[in-house]
Amino acid sequence: MTALASIPLTRLDGTTTSLADYAGKVVLIVNTASKCGLTPQYEGLEALYRAEKEKGLEILGFPANNFKEQEPGTDAEIAEFCSLTYDVTFPMFSKISVKGDDIHPLYKELKAAIPAAVGTEAFRERLEKAGLAGDDHTDVLWNFEKFLVGRDGKVIGRFSPNMAVTDEPLAGAIEKALASA
Repeated sequence: MTALASIPLTRLDGTTTSLADYAGKVVLIVNTASKCGLTPQYEGLEALYRAEKEKGLEILGFPANNFKEQEPGTDAEIAEFCSLTYDVTFPMFSKISVKGDDIHPLYKELKAAIPAAVGTEAFRERLEKAGLAGDDHTDVLWNFEKFLVGRDGKVIGRFSPNMAVTDEPLAGAIEKALASA
């Protein structure tokens, strides 16, 4: 079991789990927010989850309020928003911090495994022009950054917040991971 698998996690409903419960599956971990320009990505994430769940894909959403306070809600409000607005059925977790001094251990491990995301150049440049990009290039850049974990529990990819699940290289990485035994 990897170090990631033993980190305790809390679902929006208050129940506890860990990535060990997803052993043998391909897991896409996404930090989410309800009031972000990228929030419509919930639609694509849900479509992908419904299409690939039977093949062993899990999508795990981790609400975070690290970027311009775009996730101000309580766990109950987040659950209601996800259900009513996007009919989200993939697992959603309690709000956490994905960067800074109070970074959740899950994100600390994810960042350590893959320090830089693929495809962030143009998005980072836009954020820098707006004065919103941090100096630490290993930090999660914004809401909806994605980490891909293989069936063996190892982090195999990290993708830009503005990259949709249908965009290459993310779509190809997911397909390849699902095809692995």
